[in-house]
Amino acid sequence: MSSEAAVTACVLIIGNEILSGRTQDVNLAHIATELNESGVQVREARVIPDDEAIIVATLNECREKYDYVLTTGGIGPTHDDITADCIAIALNRPLYMHPELEALLRQREATAEVMESRLRMARVPQGAQLLRHPRGPAGFRVENVAVLAGVPGVMREMLKSLLPTLNGAKPVRSRTVTAFVTESQIAAPLTALQQRNADVDIGSYPFPRDDRYATSLVVRGTDETKLDLVAAELTGLIESLGGEFFTP
Repeated sequence: MSSEAAVTACVLIIGNEILSGRTQDVNLAHIATELNESGVQVREARVIPDDEAIIVATLNECREKYDYVLTTGGIGPTHDDITADCIAIALNRPLYMHPELEALLRQREATAEVMESRLRMARVPQGAQLLRHPRGPAGFRVENVAVLAGVPGVMREMLKSLLPTLNGAKPVRSRTVTAFVTESQIAAPLTALQQRNADVDIGSYPFPRDDRYATSLVVRGTDETKLDLVAAELTGLIESLGGEFFTP
């Protein structure tokens, strides 16, 4: 798919619990969908551990490659919540106690030990913009990096605060043609069709249906007129092969 005028993003999913399999990530699909509607294409996603050196190196690599980097996880009150610290190191900005977040966290009574842990969530890099939400401490954005919670409900609220601040392009749209046809049957003509239409992305997704083999062919791009033309070519291709169309 053509990258002309595309606005791109990378998502960094931070957490040992994801890598261990203990927790299953459910944030990426929502983030990618919402970013696309704002004209930002997720081009890469990585799952990395709660390791300072890895987080800093990965962040610095990705923020140079993409227009935006979004992170999830690691902004809670415990010792392994080190994302804010790592963002500060990577961007060479000092951490400070944000007065609004500090006041919010001090509203509830707590022992000195609990309050000390809780106030970790008030620390943000100098110059960061808060990504507020109604449930408690905020995420933040600094330069082209946005830091979101790992808890799905909280992450979604923070993402709502982030989306209006992004400078996106056209969203990616799609057309789908599904038929009883095997990938082997369509592989060669599908390759030729893709080569003739480099400004769209054509994906092939096989699946069983009624003890037969079927394939969904998905065309993605930002030009809806072009999508319709390529989808029509796909339809003609499948008709020439004797494929039977259906809606999944």
